[in-house]
Amino acid sequence: MVQWTDKERAIITDIFGNMNYEEIGPKALQRCLVVYPWTQRYFGGFGNLYNADAIAANPMVAQHGITVLHGLDRAVKNMDDIKNTYSELSVLHSEKLHVDPDNFKLLGDCLSVVVAGKMGLAFTPEVQATWQKFLACVISALCRQYH
Repeated sequence: MVQWTDKERAIITDIFGNMNYEEIGPKALQRCLVVYPWTQRYFGGFGNLYNADAIAANPMVAQHGITVLHGLDRAVKNMDDIKNTYSELSVLHSEKLHVDPDNFKLLGDCLSVVVAGKMGLAFTPEVQATWQKFLACVISALCRQYH
């Protein structure tokens, strides 16, 4: 189990409390689909993903990006039990959707870039360290079924 300091909890809560999900979620998923085009294979039902402009204009991509961020809310609310919080999603992504678990890290990296860009100078090394710790816990929980 991961141990969280009060300061780390406050940092994560603050990041999510100030996050515009409708902006950050779509941008993060769009970035992932453009930078790592092989991840598009999991979104075959989303229609036109042929180039960066099409991906940016795709409402299904935007909505799924928002959904991903709302999924991260579950971890924020359950920071002491992230592993069990994501057990069903781990099974879903592993057994039904057959998502390569490396893609969780890729999306997390893209989300970090977007969050850092939005926060600017407030994304200090300390904030980044806490953010990366949080994402690593979520990614580990999502990958649990794969092990």
